[in-house]
Amino acid sequence: MAAPRAGLGAGAGAAAGVPGRQGSSGVEVVFPSEPAPPAPLCPHGPTLLFVKVNQGKEETRRFYACSACRDRKDCNFFQWEDEKLSGARLAAREAHNRKCQPPLSRTQCAERYLKFIELPLSQRKFCQRCQQLLLPDDWEKHHEHRVVGDISITQLRRPSQLLYPLENKKTNAQYLFADRSCQFLVDLLPTLGFTRVLCVGTPRLHELIRLKASDDKKSNIKSLLLDIDFRYSQFYMEDSFCHYNMFNHHFFDGKAALEVCRTFLQEDKGEGVIMVTDPPFGGLVEPLAVTFKKLIAMWKEGQSEGSSHKELPIFWIFPYFFESRIRQFFPSFCMLDYQRFHRTFICVDEAMKYGCMLEVDYDNHALYKHGKTGRKQSPVRIFTNIPPNKIILPSEEGYRFCPLCQRYISLENQHCEHCNSCTSKDGRKWNHCFFCKKCVKPSWIHCSICGHCALPDHSCGGPKDGCFICGELDHKRSTCPKITTSKKVNRAVRKQKQRKSNKMKMGITKGQSMNHTSVTRKKNRRERAHQYLCS
Repeated sequence: MAAPRAGLGAGAGAAAGVPGRQGSSGVEVVFPSEPAPPAPLCPHGPTLLFVKVNQGKEETRRFYACSACRDRKDCNFFQWEDEKLSGARLAAREAHNRKCQPPLSRTQCAERYLKFIELPLSQRKFCQRCQQLLLPDDWEKHHEHRVVGDISITQLRRPSQLLYPLENKKTNAQYLFADRSCQFLVDLLPTLGFTRVLCVGTPRLHELIRLKASDDKKSNIKSLLLDIDFRYSQFYMEDSFCHYNMFNHHFFDGKAALEVCRTFLQEDKGEGVIMVTDPPFGGLVEPLAVTFKKLIAMWKEGQSEGSSHKELPIFWIFPYFFESRIRQFFPSFCMLDYQRFHRTFICVDEAMKYGCMLEVDYDNHALYKHGKTGRKQSPVRIFTNIPPNKIILPSEEGYRFCPLCQRYISLENQHCEHCNSCTSKDGRKWNHCFFCKKCVKPSWIHCSICGHCALPDHSCGGPKDGCFICGELDHKRSTCPKITTSKKVNRAVRKQKQRKSNKMKMGITKGQSMNHTSVTRKKNRRERAHQYLCS
């Protein structure tokens, strides 16, 4: 998966891509139904229009923010929808956007790569600090940096293992597909008849496909990588990589890159191609769906009139709990039960410290175990519009075919005769609730107060929106008019507690001092009495 690992508009962390429930609060993306003026540009391309939502009601003023970064620290673009900017501010913004672009053009990167592979092994160097392949003319500029030499062709074919992940300022880590997960796809795709793979945000899959094509002369599969990480430009030619933002369908290198993608999709009249995408889990589903529909429309342009009913085959890799949101935009999609789709947890700090990539499969990482029992099933699933009975899951990993559902399922996934479906989504056997008329997780029980199943220790009535200070529902704590009074009260309480604590400490110290004085007096009296008796 490409960095940066984001996808919410700036300040949109409350939305977090989670399906909104009526009466909820947060930030939502807006796609105007009527033609609208072009969105302003930030370093990551066209921005998205957002609106704050309180108790299910939109606020009157909307704003533009970055489509690719969830944190203002990564991209601080912000503009009200109705805001008028002066010429000076527009010029300053354009200059900032240019400054944030990669130092080399796409053509320059390709030329440097061709020169690099012609160098003898002893002269092939890579600067880990600048994350750049070095030509001999660059050595002097990087002589004080950490530089790795003897870069082999094998290393050049695996750039995701050579490059540090772009630092996420919240977690200092990034997630990429584990090789075993990529290998599952590499083995599966040819069996389904695909000869071309559009890899959207899946650099490791792109690498393994190209490795297989170069090592196996019988393999005729090829791929094109679309990714927001511009550093891959120095490892691939123009027909293999496009610098791309999947949240706004923006090609950073303009029409030339757009035509590369169009040609790839429309080759052989669009036959034999599949799109495999692995978006950041924090990304909003709606912008992704809009982008994917644009790629589908691009693919359909090369279809004949009689093939207009066909769909571009897609593998969308995402957590299972986004199923309802994905199917809202793509009703023909179904979720496969393949549960061994793993990602690699890359520790940036350790990689920078030791100068090497440290990777841990996140299903074995303590941070990503499920629940108190530490179950290691991955929450990642494949959503696809390919009929599930055509996708054979490996029996050696515990999968079997359900003739009633007409799809492959895990051993733990039992067919429910009441739901007429294999209902488990997280690798456990789910139980049927006759009140809810559906299967639920085994850890859930039916709550007569809420009228649905939930965890035993849940808060009845659902999550409480509104203000924690005054209890009103029309605002949050940060905008509460009584926050000043609340702060004064809290400050007074803290001071009172501090005074009480100080008094207790003084009492203890005073008591200890008095006890010490008393002991000393008793000792002196005993000594005087002893001297008197001995005299």
